[in-house]
Amino acid sequence: MTEPRPFGAFDLDAIVKRFPPTSDTMLIDTRLTDEQEASCRVFRIYTDVPGHYHATCDEYLLVIAGRGTIFIGDSKPFEVAPGQLLFFKKGTVHGLTVIEHPFVFLSVDTPRRHPRDITFVNPADGTPDTFIQTKNLY
Repeated sequence: MTEPRPFGAFDLDAIVKRFPPTSDTMLIDTRLTDEQEASCRVFRIYTDVPGHYHATCDEYLLVIAGRGTIFIGDSKPFEVAPGQLLFFKKGTVHGLTVIEHPFVFLSVDTPRRHPRDITFVNPADGTPDTFIQTKNLY
């Protein structure tokens, strides 16, 4: 975790432009805040992400670039685009398909999501190491 800051101002457009064009993992994220009570991240999705869940946190996702289809819980897949906000409770299975790159979310996790908190419905689909890597992009 990083040292708590009393405030922050972040240029999301600049951060989106700093993501590399390719990745060896499904996602790359950059943590804007990282405190026990909550973490705030920007992440780019590089490939379709199979059904998975997070055991320790609720998640709020704001689409800031690209388009994709997502399913949450038992919902039918639906398209998401910039400006849409999604929310789901911990333990809720979700997954997505990328339609338009770069596909980028702003995420607020409450409480903080540990980077290794990922469980794939089908364990053969991935591990914490193939799922995400963190880079400082601001």
